[in-house]
Amino acid sequence: MSETASLNMQDIPQGQLPEHIELQRTRVFCKADAPVHTEDVEYSGAYAAVGFDNSLQVDDFRRDFRVEIKNLSMDDIEFDMIGIDASLANAFRRILIAEVPTMAIEKVLIVNNTSVMADEILSHRLGLLPIEADPRLFDFLSENDTPNERNTIVFKMEVHCKKRGPRLTVKSDQLKWLPNGSELLMESPNPSTKPRSFTSFSCSQASLPQISGMPIGMKHRDIIITQLGPGQSIELEAHAVKGTGKVHAKWSPVGTTWYRMLPEVKLLKEVRGNDAEKLVKKCPRKVFDLEDVGHAMKKAVVSRPRDCTLCRECISGAGEENIALRRVRDHFIFTVESTGALPAEVLFTEAVKILEEKCERVISELS
Repeated sequence: MSETASLNMQDIPQGQLPEHIELQRTRVFCKADAPVHTEDVEYSGAYAAVGFDNSLQVDDFRRDFRVEIKNLSMDDIEFDMIGIDASLANAFRRILIAEVPTMAIEKVLIVNNTSVMADEILSHRLGLLPIEADPRLFDFLSENDTPNERNTIVFKMEVHCKKRGPRLTVKSDQLKWLPNGSELLMESPNPSTKPRSFTSFSCSQASLPQISGMPIGMKHRDIIITQLGPGQSIELEAHAVKGTGKVHAKWSPVGTTWYRMLPEVKLLKEVRGNDAEKLVKKCPRKVFDLEDVGHAMKKAVVSRPRDCTLCRECISGAGEENIALRRVRDHFIFTVESTGALPAEVLFTEAVKILEEKCERVISELS
């Protein structure tokens, strides 16, 4: 009697994987003690014995990849990225944090500061204020460039607390935009020469077509900067320039951005009666609901699997025999929280453009 390998048996179609191996390839299993099958199978010939091609095909990627927006507001967006690898999802996350440019205060010229806050701390707080200005309309300022209307935004703050008056709270709305550039003059070694300001604006920024329709200012006008006591004052000028988060976090366009793999909750057995009620109460995220099956009997059903955080409370004890907790490897729930410099959906579009430029640069270098 001839021997037959198990993978060559007739009940396994050529070019397809057995169900348990397909689950290991596409899912991460969350057991009661720890997740298993967490590593990706990248080798294209890993399943060659059954005629299954595991290589990445561009046509398959184009067919399977899609983005589905779930929640959208001015500063937040939640969307699903389906059909990609974790490395690509992480690339988008890192680009959003560190490589999408914004405008932020870089230079602070302090004329007078008699508050209790040191100049350095005050400057640091000003640098973290989100500016409502489209960075795509401005150029980067290099060391050899002169600050002008195309690469610099100037703000002025002049606040004074009256003597014998109440304490004054200084907020971000005290920063006023100077469309004509700096009003402070540089010290000249030659008294006969005409003093110059710290910027060289050839025209008012308010007259530029791309800026005239959208006045520049602070995104949030109620951010507390400091407090002044009676008789104290602050007078300064702040210069904002274009930069990226990899240079300093103040240029990061997002408060945070993260992703997680889509949870998958499956009931392996029907859970009824008291066991169903215990299961519904046990889940802190209310993933399960009760469904009436007649004759005063109810069973547990999975109603909100997306809300599952995989805390594994439902499979503690003997629950692992009834419930399977998994994550889908190529389905990512992506959340972006903008600081307000750009709308959340625009940030993701800009991240896609940056990744595209990186790929084109690599292809150009290789060719």
